[in-house]
Amino acid sequence: MYEEIAGLPEAFKHRFDGLGVSAGIAIGPAHVVERGLIDLPEYGLAEHEIAGEVARFEEAVAASAKQVRKLRGKASGLPGAAAEELSYLLDAHLQMLKSSRLVRGVIERIRRQHINAEAAVQAELGEIGQAFAAVSDRYLASRIDDVREVGTRIVRNLSKVPYQAFSSLPQGAIIIAEEITPADTALMDPTKVGGFASALGGAEGHTAIMARSLGLPAVLGVPSLVTVARPGDLIIVDGTRGQVVINPSPETIGRYERRREALLRRQRQLDRLRGVAAITRDGHRIGLQCNLELPTELGLTNAAGAEGIGLLRSEFMYMNRDQPPDEDEQYQALRTIVEGMAGRPVTVRTLDVGSDKLAYSLGEHLSPSVNPALGLRAIRLSLKVRPLLEAQIGAMLRANAHGPVRILLPMITTVGEVRAVRELIPRVARRLARNRIAIGKELPPVGVMIETPGAALAADALAQVSDFFSLGTNDLTMYTLAIDRGDEQVAHLYDSLHPAVLRLIQFATVAAQRAGIPVNLCGEMAGNPRFTALLLGLGLRDLSMAAPSLPRVKQRILELDLAEAGRRAEQIMQQSDSGVIAALIEDFNALG
Repeated sequence: MYEEIAGLPEAFKHRFDGLGVSAGIAIGPAHVVERGLIDLPEYGLAEHEIAGEVARFEEAVAASAKQVRKLRGKASGLPGAAAEELSYLLDAHLQMLKSSRLVRGVIERIRRQHINAEAAVQAELGEIGQAFAAVSDRYLASRIDDVREVGTRIVRNLSKVPYQAFSSLPQGAIIIAEEITPADTALMDPTKVGGFASALGGAEGHTAIMARSLGLPAVLGVPSLVTVARPGDLIIVDGTRGQVVINPSPETIGRYERRREALLRRQRQLDRLRGVAAITRDGHRIGLQCNLELPTELGLTNAAGAEGIGLLRSEFMYMNRDQPPDEDEQYQALRTIVEGMAGRPVTVRTLDVGSDKLAYSLGEHLSPSVNPALGLRAIRLSLKVRPLLEAQIGAMLRANAHGPVRILLPMITTVGEVRAVRELIPRVARRLARNRIAIGKELPPVGVMIETPGAALAADALAQVSDFFSLGTNDLTMYTLAIDRGDEQVAHLYDSLHPAVLRLIQFATVAAQRAGIPVNLCGEMAGNPRFTALLLGLGLRDLSMAAPSLPRVKQRILELDLAEAGRRAEQIMQQSDSGVIAALIEDFNALG
């Protein structure tokens, strides 16, 4: 694909603009993720398995076409000839994914030879390659590269497994890929990886959230990056401004190094606030906790001075493996985190997979969904597959013996879902007690995520069966506005300041206060100092965020007068235009 855009302007070959999703600047050697056809499974099929295998292949083709269309949309924004050349190439890929010899041949091979789809793709590519090699026209013969690339994409969607463990990277490596999934991000060691950039992805998708949690500079949505970058190229990733530079000049390197040093100086100043309580100018104490994606973030959480873990996403235990973890394995992982927090509370969310959060170990329980965000995910999956939920609850109860644990239920929409879990917890506790396994003196509190409009509007009822609320503003914004936050084509429409979103936050907060239960906000809004005054003004007194964001939010709290923030929030809630709301927030922030 690199040759297809060889006519790009020289300046464009070196600098790319995308979505800066995780602040900071990283400079290091490129590690380009190759998605080659390697280590493919090959096995025979019984007659009754043929139809299902063909359907699996067709689903992978449909997923591949969707990805190419997304790239096609991004390519249209490239300058001049680059847009035209890349668009032609992607159009050709789309045609191959419709009814080409490749697609037809693979289906026929599955049916005729009774082999799995991955093996059929590889065999068909070999046969097509021989046919192309016999063509005397060099240009036509070279098109086999496009066919192979389409085949590779199909296999990638068939296998649904991580491709590299990022275990042998040079220090400070910059990972370059077409797409980086949450599972890929979970494999990154922030002490080795400098940052990453990819062609696909949005600013509020789960990959972006994980990048911020790990403190890794990241830029997403750069469509032709993987066609230009080569392994070993020197790469600059500017996650603050959303820029990627390939093989920069010495002058450019110097400029970015100076900017990076300025950012580090600012961070060192903020780090001095670690032991300072988050108290507003008029004497109100605000609780600040951290969200945890991976156990490797525990050190960052403690270094930030967090008062607890407001959201421990348990999906890390299910990623990059063939089988889900059993209760003992989950207990050991949770125990390490609970003990690492040394008596500070740890809020563990039960499994939330689906949408953009995939756990391949659950393949037998998760079928393809037309719209994963609205399908079998989170608490719906847990209540359907009770052994998964029971293992999680058992691990959480056992971890509770080593420090305070709270259980958080995601994607709750009805009181019945909460009651079903609350009835299960004492049964699991009795089973553990019979086996003389310690679970702590008291059962953990049970809270619900308010992350759908239905949950927010039913908050009064949910508060009667909950011990606490956590407001998940990422999904709440997505579901309220019907915006896929991981789709860069509509990411600009994702707006947490939309009046409907703010009213739902206020409604749920007031419902919790009325019921006398704690409420915190653990969405990305919590980690943005721009929103701190508004959130406190709406009545929130507990925020949870990625560890790197905590010092900046604390600094903002120390500057605030809570009474004035409340008055400004009242003014904002009277507005019906998100642009006006944003202006009022900026005006208040400018005043200090």
